[in-house]
Amino acid sequence: MSRRGWALFSAMSVIWGIPYLLIKIAVAGVPVPVLVLARVAIGAALLLPVALRRRQLRALVPHRRWLAVFALVEIITPWFLLSEAERRLSSSMSGLLIASVPIIGALLARISGDTERLTAVRWTGLLAGLAGVALLASPGAAGGDARSIGEVLLVAVCYATGPLIASRKLSEAPPIGMTAVCLGFAAVVYAPAAALTWPGAMPSGKVLGAIAGLAVVCTAVAFLFFFALIAEVGPARATVITYLNPAVAVALGVSVLGERFTPAMAGAFALILGGSVLATRPGLRRRATAPGAPSLSSPGAPSPPVAQGNLDEGGCLPG
Repeated sequence: MSRRGWALFSAMSVIWGIPYLLIKIAVAGVPVPVLVLARVAIGAALLLPVALRRRQLRALVPHRRWLAVFALVEIITPWFLLSEAERRLSSSMSGLLIASVPIIGALLARISGDTERLTAVRWTGLLAGLAGVALLASPGAAGGDARSIGEVLLVAVCYATGPLIASRKLSEAPPIGMTAVCLGFAAVVYAPAAALTWPGAMPSGKVLGAIAGLAVVCTAVAFLFFFALIAEVGPARATVITYLNPAVAVALGVSVLGERFTPAMAGAFALILGGSVLATRPGLRRRATAPGAPSLSSPGAPSPPVAQGNLDEGGCLPG
């Protein structure tokens, strides 16, 4: 890997591990619809000029229906659920639950028609990963209630479903244009709810900084970096960041917010990470990538992430 490739890889490993911390800070000062609207609107405003300059928007017209579905699954639904869950759940716990995306993605790919044979190694990975998720969701594992844990697991299902839609229905859509349009559509959807819940007083500087970080760094800049990383090292190597983002989320939650990291969480993370590596071995990632397009994935970020536009199945967006 080139020096530029390593720099992009390192940046993305950190950038898509940050959203969980920033969401936790932001939801303490603004309602969830306002937070999501600010994130998607600013992200769209920054990426749309790039897409226009590259003349990518016209190519999206034939894909408008699937773009709406993709936006619903990858942005509109999961970013609301994740932000809502983090009102009660720690950021580190959220990041660990999102680490289950590759496991869920492998299962969904199989259920939805993937004909690749599941080997004993892959079955072992799937079962280990599911055991890790079950351990995290067990009572008292990390202090989260059943509702918030269920919301984050639903986010993981969304993040695992989005790449399936992208790779099967949107493989010819230009990625930056696709991301910008999906963010813009999400902004239109969230505008009424945000207007009804708009805070009566100016949020603190800390909250505003968290929102700005989510929108500018973890959304607009992150996607530009991610697509550059794919162009530099290829989609398969680029999606390895999926395994590193949760570790960054945990480290930030513990060091910055003083969140607890229990032995159960450590054991669950080891099971999920190891299971994800085994369950998503090359046989499951055989789908070819269209020339010039990324093959996508979560973020994580967390989640959430957008257009993982041709990502490998099982990848995920930032949270």
